[in-house]
Amino acid sequence: MLRLRRHHYPDHHRRILLRLFHHSTFHPQPLDLPLCHPTYQIWSANTSLGKTLVSAGLSSSFLLSPASSANKKFVYLKPIQTGYPHDSDSRFLFTKLPSLSLRRKFPSSLILSNSILFSSLFAAKSFLSSRDLPFQPEKFNSEMYDLNFREENRISGEEDSSVSELVCKTLFAWEEAVSPHLAAERESGGVVGDSKVIETLGKCLRDGLESEIERGKREILCIVETAGGVASPGPSGSLQCDLYRPFRLPGILVGDGRLGGISGTISAYESLKLRGYDVVAVVFEDHGLVNEVPLMSYLRNRVPVLVLPPLPQDSSNDLMEWFDESHNVFDSLKNIMLLAYSERIQRLCDMPKRAGELFWWPFTQHKLVPEEAVTVIDSRCGENFSVYQDQKNKFIGQQFDACASWWTQGPDATLQIELARDMGYTAARFGHVMFPENVYEPALECAELLLQGVGKGWASRAYFSDNGSTAIEIALKMAFRKFSFDHDVLVDFLGKDTTEKCVELKVLALKGSYHGDTLGAMEAQAPSPYTGFLQQPWYSGRGLFLDPPTVFMYNSKWILSLPELLYSEIVEHKDITFCSRDEIFYEERDSSELASIYSSYISQNLLQNPGLKVSGCIGALIIEPVVHAAGGMHMVDPLFQRILVKECQNHKIPVIFDEVFTGFWRLGVETTADLLGCVPDIACYGKLLTGGVIPLAATLATNAVFDSFVGDSKLKALLHGHSYSAHALGCAAAAKSIKWFKDPQTNHNIIPERRILRELWDLDLIQQISSHRTVQRVVALGTLCAIELQAAGCNAGYGSLYAASLLKKLREDGVYMRPLGNVIYLMCGPCSSPEVCSQLLLKLYQRLEEFDKVEEKLKSC
Repeated sequence: MLRLRRHHYPDHHRRILLRLFHHSTFHPQPLDLPLCHPTYQIWSANTSLGKTLVSAGLSSSFLLSPASSANKKFVYLKPIQTGYPHDSDSRFLFTKLPSLSLRRKFPSSLILSNSILFSSLFAAKSFLSSRDLPFQPEKFNSEMYDLNFREENRISGEEDSSVSELVCKTLFAWEEAVSPHLAAERESGGVVGDSKVIETLGKCLRDGLESEIERGKREILCIVETAGGVASPGPSGSLQCDLYRPFRLPGILVGDGRLGGISGTISAYESLKLRGYDVVAVVFEDHGLVNEVPLMSYLRNRVPVLVLPPLPQDSSNDLMEWFDESHNVFDSLKNIMLLAYSERIQRLCDMPKRAGELFWWPFTQHKLVPEEAVTVIDSRCGENFSVYQDQKNKFIGQQFDACASWWTQGPDATLQIELARDMGYTAARFGHVMFPENVYEPALECAELLLQGVGKGWASRAYFSDNGSTAIEIALKMAFRKFSFDHDVLVDFLGKDTTEKCVELKVLALKGSYHGDTLGAMEAQAPSPYTGFLQQPWYSGRGLFLDPPTVFMYNSKWILSLPELLYSEIVEHKDITFCSRDEIFYEERDSSELASIYSSYISQNLLQNPGLKVSGCIGALIIEPVVHAAGGMHMVDPLFQRILVKECQNHKIPVIFDEVFTGFWRLGVETTADLLGCVPDIACYGKLLTGGVIPLAATLATNAVFDSFVGDSKLKALLHGHSYSAHALGCAAAAKSIKWFKDPQTNHNIIPERRILRELWDLDLIQQISSHRTVQRVVALGTLCAIELQAAGCNAGYGSLYAASLLKKLREDGVYMRPLGNVIYLMCGPCSSPEVCSQLLLKLYQRLEEFDKVEEKLKSC
């Protein structure tokens, strides 16, 4: 039901909730990575290159070195093991270290443990029978057997008061000694999803950490050893370099010293760097081919290369002498790792202070940002920031980027890597090349995709620029030329005084819209905090700005909010009702009484052109279709915008759609022209155009607009451009993103037959939030869920700090939000799962409950 409502919001009673989102069953574990001690991942260029030997050598160097203090702990984690129980890398360390300890006469006591958590049914039966242990069917679920076996050993030393510890764990094991994806496929019930591997690994990385910190200054080194090569598949088939990417652990690369090993090592290194991993050292066995020389030349001393002595050929050799010979190499490797860790921590700790001294952040009052409020972003994986937090314990925590980094983001982790790969290829192939009068594949493909996609059926030309605001500047120039051409006011300036001023052209726009920060774009928007004298002393507002009707949900009902000028017209007519939000977009509304009133209002009062020879002609209509973003996330009645567009086109006034925010699935469709049921003459795109990884914008235009610039003189051409117009990197990223977002094979949210996204925000949860007494209105559409908080006076408006405490709590919950005054919003990507969106809503509701209690307490004081 939709009912009419004025632009004010009366007090309302809070609805008593009968349930608190009990149907939400998606509970992802936090992927917090402890940084109070160094953790490294051991990779290799291929299988059988000695990763476990390197892990064992590091454990002995760390725990058994004479120069080192006792009371140390070495943690070895093997997330994926095949060939089990015959092959067990964790057990190799568990059995080898005692021998090394006795050989080196280590004076302190040593406690060792080895655990296996989960295995396939085949591996479990083999292991249990070898140990004469009973098989328990209840421990087997549809995936793995909960083996949960642990063995321990203690080596007593002369100094029994000081104890060092080795903890070895295998997380998931399969019996067949093949690639993990094959073992998981062949051993029924042995398939384990990526999320399960990551969550289990995260838990193991955090296990016992609190007790260790409470015990005091105990040195810890943790190693996570991969299986096979860098790009070997995990159990689900995902490459391991992608599987472990959410943690982005710094790595040690075990290279290949054999013939052909230089190529394999470089390929492995580049695969890791492409995905954003830090590799602190390369180490490999010497095979007499001096592979380290070309490797050091290629790496240009960015990464140290260490060479281990050759392994004995006799497979029965216990390797004791080899470990003795390798001791100095492992000591060097350990020191490199510890130094890299301490330098990283120092950088992370120093960044907030350095940023406050060097940066001038946009849209930020620096006086209100203390050093402890600066967010240190270590990396990004898909939709999540990895944020360094220095509280009681240092750690890297994940925060969902719920503002989509100023509305640009859309890629999941897979697309992020795809974009990195395509952009790397494009940078290597093209670098940057000049655009005018030239053509190259990325720009051509991008233009074709734009015209066949968002511009299909109306646009014939694509004009590239560098960001949304400049795309608007270009669109205004196009529109004004087209208007002048159509209304016979275009003056041929060739051979004449080019300073002659013919007609002052203005725009028709809507209050609350925002079209960018450049001077021309700001002139095309109504007065606002962005255009005042403090921000833009040159601003004059060259346009006629209408107050539009808006639509939102309040107390579980959709409400139409009308400006005063229209309200007096509407109240004389019967109420208009809707069964759902979708009906707001139905074109059948065009024949309604409300449509007639809108049309009359627009044509009679707004489009009476004062005459072509008089200053102040309306030369263009510019709108943000459906949602005004920076103006407060207001949803404009699409019927009003549709009628406005048609009225302008009837008067030969060119229409510009500013889709910089709304385009490319942000509102659930590729272009909001599909929501409005009409097309523009010119449209601007940016932000999600490239998937948000690099700036690029495009202004599309009809052939008629293009023709108004065609002539015999260059002076009649569109004289606007940027040094990096249609840069190959941006065009390649845009081409990949455009195809990715609309393909049901890569974006499972696409409903192909309707060309829309499935509903991402649960309606029941949205209705409950809209009924919360702290909430004034809700707009949920596509990837956007905006909430305006009930506020008045200085607590309302763009300059308000009213939501600051609420957003601080949400960041503690792993949700990174940035407000528009007392308007807060959640923004996901076109590929985000509804389960993730429900979790965001749940966290928001819980914090709203706390926020309400605090506000009530403050009022009572």
